[in-house]
Amino acid sequence: MPVRKVAMLTAGGIAPCLSSAVGGLIERYTELAPEVEIIGYLDGYAGLLTGNSITVTPEVRAGAHLLHGFGGSPLGNSRVKLTNVKDCVKRGLVQEGEDPLKVAADQLTKDGVDVLHTIGGDDTNTTAADLAAYLHENGYELQVVGMPKTIDNDVVPIKQTLGAWTAAEQGAIYAENIIGEHTSNPRMLIIHEVMGRHCGWLTAETARRYRERMAGREYLPGVVAASKEAWDVHAVYVPESHIDIKAEGERLRHVMDELGCVNIFLSEGAGVEDVIAELEAAGEDVPRDAFGHVQLDKVNPGAWFAKQFAEAIGAEKTMVQKSGYFSRSAAANDEDLALIKRCTDFAVDAALRGESGVVGEDEEQGDELRAIEFPRIRGAKPFDPSVDWFQALLKSIGQA
Repeated sequence: MPVRKVAMLTAGGIAPCLSSAVGGLIERYTELAPEVEIIGYLDGYAGLLTGNSITVTPEVRAGAHLLHGFGGSPLGNSRVKLTNVKDCVKRGLVQEGEDPLKVAADQLTKDGVDVLHTIGGDDTNTTAADLAAYLHENGYELQVVGMPKTIDNDVVPIKQTLGAWTAAEQGAIYAENIIGEHTSNPRMLIIHEVMGRHCGWLTAETARRYRERMAGREYLPGVVAASKEAWDVHAVYVPESHIDIKAEGERLRHVMDELGCVNIFLSEGAGVEDVIAELEAAGEDVPRDAFGHVQLDKVNPGAWFAKQFAEAIGAEKTMVQKSGYFSRSAAANDEDLALIKRCTDFAVDAALRGESGVVGEDEEQGDELRAIEFPRIRGAKPFDPSVDWFQALLKSIGQA
């Protein structure tokens, strides 16, 4: 069946790829099938449920290349799960007794959409999978072609998610100024908290890129505060590795005594089970979002770890700084722009061929770029802390 009209939406948290991906889809359709009408649902699945959309005009098509230079999303985002009926009703997106999947399917039919492009992380694309399955089971003739956005780089079986490289680079830039705070107080503990609920890839890659950037700096011999050691990373903690607070406290105490500072890169999901256990033991409720995820910004693992380590290493002052919102809102860097173009080109080509799935390099099929079947998509892909480059990093800072 020929494609006459396509729709796009971006959902979940933002990442340094959304604007570029939207721009890339518009450019590719304009190049291959300029007659195809394009609309964008605003604010993710919320816009789909309410029918809130905009039309891509000829002026927008002509200027679509400009979107590659923007962070954020030109369509807006939201965290809505179509199978969480209670949450959709609570938000006023559907009426009591309505099935959000049917509401979404009916809206797509009403709008005459032949292809829906979803750009988001594992939650967005598993929701897209639910929608695709509903459409298929209920006789709706519509394709769903997703693209994987997440700075955590944790979608199975996708080798590299869009925006993750940029987020790591931006986190390293952010860290340069934050770690300069080690000169603001004697015995200073700085914790750079990096996004990553279940996966430590972003924390590890941010630390690696920070050290690469700092390796090019010239230091001043004889001045501790201007030494390579004082500006280095002294610990990297990821969810996939157990943190022995006692042993690490002893190790880092020596660093503090020698340098007068300790710099830690901490994944927000590292040791979160310990934090939750302590909160629940104290009778406190652990807040969760519509997808059932613990709301880490309210649990605040960084503050919890800061308290544990500050006491262990004898810190006079502790600073916890989070780079997530700085990193995820950036425009895509050159590495990501190249990957985004490959994926958007393929996504449009796949849509015009009649394929559905999530476009990415399939680790389970030789890293081939393809439309990966929706049932194979899932989140929380763990980082492998045994990889050579990460082990070399830990060894060089005395943590391994």
